[in-house]
Amino acid sequence: MRYVVIMAGGSGTRLWPLSRQGTPKQLLPLIGGRSLLRLAYERAVELVPAERVLVVTGAAHLDAVRADLPEVAEANLLGEPVGRDSLNAMAWPAAVLARRDPDAVIAQLTADQLIEPLDAFVTAVDAAFRLAEAKPDALVTLGVVPTSAHTGYGYLQRGDAVAGFAGACVVREFREKPDAQTAAAYVASGDFWWNAGMFVFRAATFLEQVRLLEPAVHAGVLGLAEAPERLGEVFGTLKRISVDYAVFEPVSRGQGSARVLAVPLPISWKDVGGYASLAEVLEHDDDGNTVDGRGLAVDTTDSLVMNTDEGHVVAVLGVTGLVVVHTPDATLVTTLEHAEQVKGLVARVAETAGPEFV
Repeated sequence: MRYVVIMAGGSGTRLWPLSRQGTPKQLLPLIGGRSLLRLAYERAVELVPAERVLVVTGAAHLDAVRADLPEVAEANLLGEPVGRDSLNAMAWPAAVLARRDPDAVIAQLTADQLIEPLDAFVTAVDAAFRLAEAKPDALVTLGVVPTSAHTGYGYLQRGDAVAGFAGACVVREFREKPDAQTAAAYVASGDFWWNAGMFVFRAATFLEQVRLLEPAVHAGVLGLAEAPERLGEVFGTLKRISVDYAVFEPVSRGQGSARVLAVPLPISWKDVGGYASLAEVLEHDDDGNTVDGRGLAVDTTDSLVMNTDEGHVVAVLGVTGLVVVHTPDATLVTTLEHAEQVKGLVARVAETAGPEFV
């Protein structure tokens, strides 16, 4: 049967001070009063019944996830005691589902993306499901058809077409985030898609690649599926590594026993990683400004002002491309150009002001 696993881990430090250790970005009501996690769940139940949706998050956030998604069964909430990067966030639920259903086919989605239109997304993921079901050796990734030469996304290079599956292709290579000139060349060639970080695969096929490429992780997650009470003892010992480095990139180069295939995702797609991408998706006025909360922007253009403190007002005057985010205990002032560097700033805040502010 088909399943959806939503990865909802991470702290989202590039959205500090809105996001904190206790309230990561995927749980913030950023989009019309709904969280990114809620939006991801609403997409998931268009693909499979609610009882076949799992959420992987930090154990410290389980109560908040329960409150946001009361529909998700307790057995389908997996709380990581510590963060161990994306390989373990995918391999653990794959092992859990393989134990429940040896024929499980999983769509691995994330909780920090905005995707429109929904019907195009559902059609593309269904195509990826059908491809994974028809090709037992396939790890299928979803490639977003690029609309710009974006430098903030990774890319995948398209190879040979897959017969019988319109638009599907072999992935020749994954590429890291490029500079502007390289990104422009990628898009102009027509041979590259954005790497959306969403995958569809048979649980057994994915776990076999983990066994071949990262055997210690494979042994660990299978042990957890058999003895979940050992989670606190075992999970923190698993190797910290991304699934791209551990599985998808090596398999695309011929290692392992599978193939990486891709299907196109012709949608409007935003990875809400920081304030620059958030500013793109929020409503703005005729001058390109977004003001959220008690605040105003005068003689100002292309700026983002966010204020969560009802007893405080934020006013900006005569600026362009500014980001001002005010909360009751912390205020950020930067530019959209430098907004991607907030993650590094958070570490400095913790060092100089104290960890209670992050």
